[in-house]
Amino acid sequence: MSLLSTEAIVLHVFDYSETSRILRLATRDAGVVSVLARGARRAKSRFGSALDLFAQGTAQLYLKEGRDLQTMSAFDVTRARHALGADLGRFASASALVELVLRFGMGDASDELFTVLADALDGVARAAPDAASEAGLAGAWRLVAQLGFAPSLAMCSVCHSALEPDGDVAFSHRAGGALCRSCAALYSKDRTLPAAARVSIAAWSRGQHVSTLAQREARAHQRLLREFLHEHLTDGRALRALDAWEHGGWSTL
Repeated sequence: MSLLSTEAIVLHVFDYSETSRILRLATRDAGVVSVLARGARRAKSRFGSALDLFAQGTAQLYLKEGRDLQTMSAFDVTRARHALGADLGRFASASALVELVLRFGMGDASDELFTVLADALDGVARAAPDAASEAGLAGAWRLVAQLGFAPSLAMCSVCHSALEPDGDVAFSHRAGGALCRSCAALYSKDRTLPAAARVSIAAWSRGQHVSTLAQREARAHQRLLREFLHEHLTDGRALRALDAWEHGGWSTL
């Protein structure tokens, strides 16, 4: 058994026995791990409020090869992100980001993916309530890009010819992105992607900011993201946090 000190983010927490908790952590050096925090439910627990959802800090982990549940002896918080729990829109956006990482990312250690997740959660925490969904979209597309599944937007995803940068384009989830006119006539398309939406997704995938979206635009982007993820990343199971974010986790505008 080895001791690892690593930066970590709390992705999921649930009670275990009368005194302990089990957590899923995204870590910079060990990927996503399940850990047991003994005594975390006690009134005078050494963990205190450190184990709140979305909190980030330094975790002390005892790792044993082949074991599904590791042991955590300490967690020192550096970023609590209380703002994510203070607003429904922020919480829904952050939960969707966490679900992406839990389901599709960090099976192995990834310093880059951990950094993108931390930045995405910080972006949602800083966002005004009426911009929480936009911040979540930005973080989600950046995570998708980091996972290596970003859609093709500047060139046709079938024939790889360059697309006009300012025009609306056909978009196919199965093909992996935008289609030129010739391929759109031969290949089944799912929707027409407006030029402004294409620019926004490309910017978000690079970690760049875009202008604030209207509610209708944000909902359309959420739907596109969900459809794209279901085509390329899901294993048949529902993305519950993503669905709740799209249909019920909207901040009041």
